[in-house]
Amino acid sequence: MKKDMCVPCDDGIINIRVGAIIMKDGKILMVGNDRTDYLYSVGGRIKFGETAAEAIVREVFEETGVKMEIDRLGFVHENYFYGDAPTNLGRLIYETSFYFYMKTPSDFEPISDSFTEDNVREHLRWVSPDDDIKMYPTFFKTELKHPTNDVRYFTNDER
Repeated sequence: MKKDMCVPCDDGIINIRVGAIIMKDGKILMVGNDRTDYLYSVGGRIKFGETAAEAIVREVFEETGVKMEIDRLGFVHENYFYGDAPTNLGRLIYETSFYFYMKTPSDFEPISDSFTEDNVREHLRWVSPDDDIKMYPTFFKTELKHPTNDVRYFTNDER
């Protein structure tokens, strides 16, 4: 089994990740769990030997039970933040993420059967960018109100 592209670097961690933008009726499909008070994109780490495109198709299937096609790359995101999972609590993480718009089938009915890395059950939730809820990446709230065909680049630094 190929390893996730998540490696220690000094006292921190480097992650290379993909995220899915799955939209339907003006809402986006996000993921949450019982340990956190926020939502995050469907997706996960790229495995060594995969391309970002291969990884997002795999991750979407793992988290929704549906094999979806990619529409286009939408965002590249560089992010420094401190971990909040038991395996990385308080550690500085540098993460590069590729967010892909997916082709959402009209009969799409996702089934969540995924877990976090520390074995907490995840759940899927449709949300509007206008909903008063914390979600990551934060730029989804503004950028997904009026999607474009451009590839946008964002950085965040919570150090």
